[in-house]
Amino acid sequence: MSSVRGTMGLKPLLTLGLLALLAGCTADKQAAPTAARAATPQPAARDFGDEAPIADAQPVPKVSAEVLAALEAPPNPDFEVWLGELRSEALGKGIRNSTLDAAFAKVRQIPRVIELDRNQPEFKLTYRQYMDRVVPQSRIDKGRKMLAENRKLLDPIAAQYGVPAQYLVAFWGVETDFGRVTGGFPVIPALATLAHDGRRSAFFRRELLFALQILDEGHTTPERMIGSWAGAMGQCQFMPSSFVSYAVDGDGDGRKDLWNSKPDVFASAANYLRQSGWKANESWGRAVTLPKTFDRRLGGSDRRSFRTWASLGIKDAHGKPLPPSDETAALVIPDPDDASAAFLVTDNYFTILKWNRSTFYALAVGQLADALAKR
Repeated sequence: MSSVRGTMGLKPLLTLGLLALLAGCTADKQAAPTAARAATPQPAARDFGDEAPIADAQPVPKVSAEVLAALEAPPNPDFEVWLGELRSEALGKGIRNSTLDAAFAKVRQIPRVIELDRNQPEFKLTYRQYMDRVVPQSRIDKGRKMLAENRKLLDPIAAQYGVPAQYLVAFWGVETDFGRVTGGFPVIPALATLAHDGRRSAFFRRELLFALQILDEGHTTPERMIGSWAGAMGQCQFMPSSFVSYAVDGDGDGRKDLWNSKPDVFASAANYLRQSGWKANESWGRAVTLPKTFDRRLGGSDRRSFRTWASLGIKDAHGKPLPPSDETAALVIPDPDDASAAFLVTDNYFTILKWNRSTFYALAVGQLADALAKR
């Protein structure tokens, strides 16, 4: 995830080949000190290039031989000095010595993480190509099956948080193909590598400290804290700061297990969306058709009423008139070269963007949710 991608009207970049299979998660339940919990984190935005997994991608081993070899390499003296300084900072925030001993026992720099951060293998996709890869019929079919299988679990969570079940399953599907591909890097070494590197050290140092807090609270162990190369974790791919802010113990076992517990995964995703401004009983938006003479420069974040958009000649996707409503919406034209793709989006679309700042991503989640809701 490098720079902010996919602002309205721009083509986002899809990163391929960063998918991995994650091991299960257990943790001891020792009491944790409170000093490290004083400050409420501002969660990290998702802008590191670990885009939605392609539906036909094959999982790779939990941790590759290359990564395992890096963890067995001789220690780098400079890195060891830096790690000692970080340890002192963590102790000052209330993280226990025992937690740090376990977390740093086999921490080494991982060269592959630096390679991925600096030279992400990105390919420009058109909007249609992105949708074909991220929301193919196979993912829709699988999502409908997952929605039905988990309905008894999802419905109470949807009612509690005001986020319909189809959206929770859509995020789950787009993020990790319903929990199938969730990362293949030990999070502590990966974040330590990025924090020491210097390019974005302040950001990743902060995320590393939150990851240590998660360990200190007993939600998982260092060996089982596996995620993306940039530190996104679990079936909903939360960065550590988002985990601390939004993760929920949905099954009441005393841990927030975003790796194994679907109650925790769904409740955490719902909590994130609700706290980010999700409006219950509202849609994210709709596909529309534009008149041939339409001024495409009107696409962007400016809101106008449906009545106003209708007066400019915009109709729904089937060519029927828009509702004469004063509800406001913004016009999204995701691909400047594709005149057939246009959407009027409402507040919930912008909430999806808080999860991942990519226009293509937000449209994919919204349209997948709509497809899952259809019988």
